[in-house]
This record gives sequence, C-alpha cells and structure tokens, in this order.
Amino acid sequence: MKIIIIGGTGLIGSKVVMKLQTSGVEAVAASPNSGVNTITGEGLAEVLEGASVVVDVSNSPSFEDAAVLTFFETSTRNLLAAEARAGVQHHVALSVVGTDRLAESGYFRAKIAQEKLIRENTIPYSIVHATQFFEFIKGIADAATVGDTVRLAPVLIQPMAAEDVAIAVARIAVGAPVNGVVEVAGPEQFRLDALVRRYLGAHHDPRMVLADPRARYYGAELRERTLVPYNARLGEIRFESWLGQSVTADRTPTRSEGIRQTTSDSSDSPSELRASPRDDPSR
Repeated sequence: MKIIIIGGTGLIGSKVVMKLQTSGVEAVAASPNSGVNTITGEGLAEVLEGASVVVDVSNSPSFEDAAVLTFFETSTRNLLAAEARAGVQHHVALSVVGTDRLAESGYFRAKIAQEKLIRENTIPYSIVHATQFFEFIKGIADAATVGDTVRLAPVLIQPMAAEDVAIAVARIAVGAPVNGVVEVAGPEQFRLDALVRRYLGAHHDPRMVLADPRARYYGAELRERTLVPYNARLGEIRFESWLGQSVTADRTPTRSEGIRQTTSDSSDSPSELRASPRDDPSR
C-alpha cells in the first residue's frame, strides 16, 4: 500500500508519515518543499502514481477570509482531480470538530467548503474531525489577545496532543473509507479560558486571561458545546503530561536559573482546570 501525505512535513503530517512507515507502509511526504504544489498542480501526477490512499493534512498559509477559502477550494479541487486520474481509492482529510457550527469564522467557512467538495466527489473518503491540538493553545491565546489581556469564552473544549491526532489519522488511512466523519478528541474536557490560563502560566507568560462569554473564537460566537465532539475516539495523552514535557522542551536554563522550578504560577490547579462532572456528556 502506497500512501501520500499532503502536508507531510508539517506538525501532523510528519508524525503520520513516521507512524505509517514504522508499521511497514510505503508513506510518502508531499509538500512544496518536495516539489508538490496542490495550488498549481505541480508534481501531483508524479507523486500520486501507484498510490492507493491520499491523506490531506495541509493548511492554508494565510487565515485571511478570502485567502483561506481560495486555498482550500483550489487545493482540494486539484488534489481530487489528480487522485481520480491516478486511481486513488481513499481520500482522507483532516478537519476540525465543530466546523459545521463555526460558520461565522472565515477559516471554518473554508473548511466547510473543503468538506463539501470531498463529499460531492466520487472518490471514497474519510474526514477526520479532530479537536484543537495542545500545540495550538498559544495560537488560540494570541488570536484572542488585545494588549496584555486574553479574552476567551468559558466554554467546554476537549483538546488533544498532535501525537494522538497522527495515530488516529494513520489508523484511518490504512482502514476502509467510512464515507463520512470520524471524530477524535483528547481524554479530558476543560474550560477554554482555564486551559489557556494554565498553559500561559506554565510558560511564565504574563498575559491575563479573562472569561468573557461574548468573546469570539476566530470570529465565531461560541456556545457551551461548540468545540466538543458528539461521539469521539479518544486519545491517551493527558494535558498535564504534555504540558510538563512542553515546558521542559521550551526551557533552556542558564547557570543562574538552573534550579528554578518550571511549575505554573497560575491559580488554576489541575483539579480546578478540568470541567466538572456535570459537564461530562457521558453522564
């Protein structure tokens, strides 16, 4: 089985390539750096020769409304047309939990358009809806920052590690097409504002996080359960475990600060951070 990973050198793509290759699958990373451009079509015919599965984990270089829509529509059309010519039997695309509930956001309108193109095509497909990655928490904070204040709606979120996303995508890629959506998520739910506050505190980021029910998320208004899945396959990596590794990896102590603790100054302890049992959809 030959599987092509579009966006195969990025955060998720590189991990998917590694997971597949480790399991003995012929996995090929495709990106502009390797001469494959889904916008112009350059290199698509060559890289897809003999491929049975294509995994698209690429992302737009710009989040501006018009630019992101153009990227996903053009890229997906070119990719699906090239796959049809090459005889690809399974198209796997990575998307986001809650995409259909976030149409106020230009980015998510573009993802909705991408998914529509996939569904309307004749190639069997699987769309993977993943919750937000732990690795993107800083990006969420940055997008919600004005001055030194981060305003976020205190809604539920069930984030996951990129490692778990890659495992899920790789498993789906070697399986039969579902011709629908598979949801994947982390093992724990949190309040969005508390999660970001904990992350920033652990990284000694001085920004203040305020809970604001009217704060928008990449331009979209959030309800209590907009960002959480209905019935997801759960990853194994917990946030506190990932956070500890993240802080360690990012920190290079000098001699004078080598014995300083890297624990958070945040008032949110792990037990306070997690959503309460009443918020658990299984109850």
